[in-house]
Amino acid sequence: MTRHAAGIPVEDLTPDQAAAELAWLAEEIRRHDRLYHQDAAPEISDADYDALRRRNEAIEARFGGLVRPDSPSARVGAAPATGFAKVRHKVPMLSLGNAFDAGDVAEFLARIRRFLGLGETDDLAVMAEPKIDGVSASLRYERGRFVRGATRGDGSTGEDITANLRTIADLPVTLPVNVPGGVPGGVPGGVPEVLEVRGEVYMRRDEFRKLNARQEAAGDKVFANPRNAAAGSLRQLDATVTAGRPLHFFAYAWGEVAAPLGATMEEARARLAGWGFALNEPARLCRSLEELLAYHEEIMAERPALPYDIDGVVYKVDRLDWQERLGFVSRAPRWAVAHKFPAEQARTVLNAIEIQVGRTGALTPVARLEPITVGGVVVSNATLHNEDEIARKDVRVGDTVIVQRAGDVIPQVVQVVKDKRPKGAKAYKFPDHCPKCHSHAVREEGEAVRRCTGGLICPAQAVERLKHFVSRDAFDIEGLGAKQIEAFWQDEMIQRPGDIFRLKASAEEITAREGWGEQSVANLLAAVEARRRIGLDRFIYALGIRQVGQATARLLAKTYVSFLAFARDMQRAEDRDSEEHQALENIDGIGPKVAAMIIDFFAEPHNIDVVADLNNEVQPQDFEAPATESPVAGKTVVFTGSLETMTR
Repeated sequence: MTRHAAGIPVEDLTPDQAAAELAWLAEEIRRHDRLYHQDAAPEISDADYDALRRRNEAIEARFGGLVRPDSPSARVGAAPATGFAKVRHKVPMLSLGNAFDAGDVAEFLARIRRFLGLGETDDLAVMAEPKIDGVSASLRYERGRFVRGATRGDGSTGEDITANLRTIADLPVTLPVNVPGGVPGGVPGGVPEVLEVRGEVYMRRDEFRKLNARQEAAGDKVFANPRNAAAGSLRQLDATVTAGRPLHFFAYAWGEVAAPLGATMEEARARLAGWGFALNEPARLCRSLEELLAYHEEIMAERPALPYDIDGVVYKVDRLDWQERLGFVSRAPRWAVAHKFPAEQARTVLNAIEIQVGRTGALTPVARLEPITVGGVVVSNATLHNEDEIARKDVRVGDTVIVQRAGDVIPQVVQVVKDKRPKGAKAYKFPDHCPKCHSHAVREEGEAVRRCTGGLICPAQAVERLKHFVSRDAFDIEGLGAKQIEAFWQDEMIQRPGDIFRLKASAEEITAREGWGEQSVANLLAAVEARRRIGLDRFIYALGIRQVGQATARLLAKTYVSFLAFARDMQRAEDRDSEEHQALENIDGIGPKVAAMIIDFFAEPHNIDVVADLNNEVQPQDFEAPATESPVAGKTVVFTGSLETMTR
């Protein structure tokens, strides 16, 4: 979905722009909710996610008539994942509103006073607790016995993870019955007949590091941070895997209860502790804005020393009857708010700048750092984004830099500490050749990214390029899919497209591989042979030139007719003053940007070598326009299901 209103202040949006932006935000926030809650693989920081939600709320506040039925402001978390039974929460598990500064906290208190009709001098006690960065869970007890546990899911329906929760050692399976202070309507000792305890499943940082070390030694997946490790452990379909993971549980709230837990948060917390639940400490009862902000500062200072990750503090009105009167608005309670921490920062030394080459040829600079702990995670690498960012921040090897880790995304270099710069440090010169294959790395007009032009021979891109080469709309070689390409690449049987047409020499080796036999190898080789003659448009498309899709490849084939003429003119077109250059740009549907990408491809000697090698094996057929042009001309059409008057 295209985002047209990005960067436009909310007050300047037109109704049409606002509607389009709300549609984009609904889809984008839903995607990030799924990545965070279901997949435990977030792509953006908590701060960036919060910014998306704040923009959505601001637009809805100004354009009340445009609020969507699927608005993120009315949604919590993500839909339950498949693979687990569903659990309907009798009391919804809602999210919290956010406060980011002292002004937000002051407004939170002022709203409560207005709603309850309290004066400035009336007592308003608020319980402040650390906000654990873990996975929310709800535990249901009936007559003191743990009977079911569930994730939050979308707030209304979660996943049944009872078996996995039972493996957590510090989670009580039965509640003690001889606790002083009975609860009316409960079993002896004060435990209500029905009690849903809610809290956070988490992993301590020291145990997280040990788990990752074991995972790495076993060749298994390592986790980015303790929250991801906890989420991945809870969602194991085999509870014995969860049992081997060091998980813990903090209680901080409740859902359905058959009897009140007390008159205040303070009393309820004490009762939960008495029943054997660990609480998120240190908590503090505060009675003013100043006390809340002081608590926030203290917890933020203690954060590095805590054995678990926290990302803020939570403020809750202490009196439970006031909580009930305040109720809820949209997806969050009026009586509670999360005061988030700013992104954590630390200083360290930048030892080197290395260039990574992605699957599409993008060159990305990465800072190699003197290892430093930021937000409970040892950071040794940070992104520098692109060459413009390096120049703008004037980042040099040997510099002392400020590194920021915002949420779960890769850390970033925020700024350079100039007065710590070593003498003789030189400005960084971004490479104009690929470090993997030494092909030219070009930067297209209007883009911040520099890309390698040696796609067909660059080892960083080769597998993806070969998959494209054999794909349905390119050479369409039956029996040679993505899995086979990866395997043949690893074993060096296919390194460049021409190697596909020399697979016959490896027939015995392929036959000996698991899953292959004489007949399947014979079928593969026959499919390869059938593609030695191929249409010019498919041939051009298969080369994987950036921005050259099927339609553009067909347009080029129609214009140049033969591959010999096409390749010759593209090499001549490198001269911007040549007739060939002007002719290429003048093709309706090409334009300067696409023309530049085609010219760059044929200007790279490595690509010319690969294409020449391929031409020794394949004969691209001169283009012949079909007698009748139509939307399906030259395409293979596949019918599914059944037809009324004929067979498929």
